[in-house]
Amino acid sequence: MTAHVLMLSSSRQGSEPYLEHARALIFAHLGDIRDLLFVPYAAVTQSYDAYVEAVATALPECNVTGLHTFDDPVSAINNAKKNNQAIVVGGGNTFHLLSSLYSNALIVPMKHAIADGTPYVGWSAGSNICGQSIRTTNDMPIIEPPSFDALDIVPFQLNPHYTDYQPPGHNGETRDQRLAEFTTLNPTTPVVAIREGTALKLSGGTLTLEDGRSHKKDEHDGFIFVGDEKKPLNAGADLTHLI
Repeated sequence: MTAHVLMLSSSRQGSEPYLEHARALIFAHLGDIRDLLFVPYAAVTQSYDAYVEAVATALPECNVTGLHTFDDPVSAINNAKKNNQAIVVGGGNTFHLLSSLYSNALIVPMKHAIADGTPYVGWSAGSNICGQSIRTTNDMPIIEPPSFDALDIVPFQLNPHYTDYQPPGHNGETRDQRLAEFTTLNPTTPVVAIREGTALKLSGGTLTLEDGRSHKKDEHDGFIFVGDEKKPLNAGADLTHLI
């Protein structure tokens, strides 16, 4: 397997600046690559140009080019590896992101590019689409994509921004209850839930849980939900058995 993929739970950890906690993880993943082909389609309330500018400001060492600026985005994805670019997909609304990928006929080209070893970095929605489908996203379905099927880079479901906090007096379902609804109907499909500040890294056929946080809390870094089981994960865990 040649896929080289970094799936960040979030763009921020606590009150840190945008992508600050992720910088070390991102640059370690990119190696000497500094040209980023950025996919801004998860943005809804800000313009794509503004989104590109925000990423460029957070990663000033990099040359960030928005995919939306290309007349032929499929060709841009197909040529990313040849141009020594990494594909980077930001967070926002997962439904809007996936719908845009379908409408631009980018699902298959992105799958092929990633399988061919084009480095990939995603956070939040950009990580959600790395799973089999987006059925375990936290986002509101503000638009209906042709399918919930995603890039299927990893053969399981992801749940970024995972939290098990329950606000006092709040009577809505917890995250665990929502994920239990999925695993009840799909008992053989794992869901990997990762806290903000952590990431899944797939490289060289190995999948691991990484931690970009500057300090550790007295809690597990993530969980695997399968059927009626919830298994804790900590940074450094080898999850290769899931692929």
